Amino acid sequence: MSEIDGAEPQEQLMNLEANAPVESVVPPAPGASLPLLSAAWDLLHDVSITVLFCFFIVTFVAQPVRVQGASMQPRIEDNERILVNKFIYRFQGVQRGDVVVFYYPRDPSVSYIKRVIGLPGDRVEIRSGSVSVNGTGLEEPYLSPTYRDGYDMPETVVDRGHYFVMGDHRSSSMDSRSFGSVPEKYIYGKAAFCVWPIAKTGPVR
Repeated sequence: MSEIDGAEPQEQLMNLEANAPVESVVPPAPGASLPLLSAAWDLLHDVSITVLFCFFIVTFVAQPVRVQGASMQPRIEDNERILVNKFIYRFQGVQRGDVVVFYYPRDPSVSYIKRVIGLPGDRVEIRSGSVSVNGTGLEEPYLSPTYRDGYDMPETVVDRGHYFVMGDHRSSSMDSRSFGSVPEKYIYGKAAFCVWPIAKTGPVR
């Protein structure tokens, strides 16, 4: 009894396998690999679009950069990561007080970050570290007393199409006081947002 009972399920299982649908045991057709190739092509297409999109963003819209040096302390410290807005000056002009990123006039392969002090045509003068623009003392709330200096500079007129820039850390910044005003064509973005460290995340002002 037990042997027979054990044989019936085996026969039923064998019969079920024998009656399996034909397509489940037929070898794949030669073109069956096409879906895999199609999936690979779709993946390559998506990756290419993503890379091109990122290239467009970095080239024309925004670019993450790492700041090296202390010339913009205390707002921007050495090795901080910021996001540069490369799109804004396509719609508006450079403003006094903007923190801009530009190619160093004496070596365009190097980029600098400074604050705009004088606009084209402005008369800039510095006495004992205090800046005057067009005969009026410039209010600079972004400066720290610790980083001021006693620099003197006779009145200078900013050339047309140029900008007079200075670092917020006046005592350690190489800026327009030494290399002159910066051509507008060398300014390629505005420091917009600090992304690292987390404790200082926020707009750059």
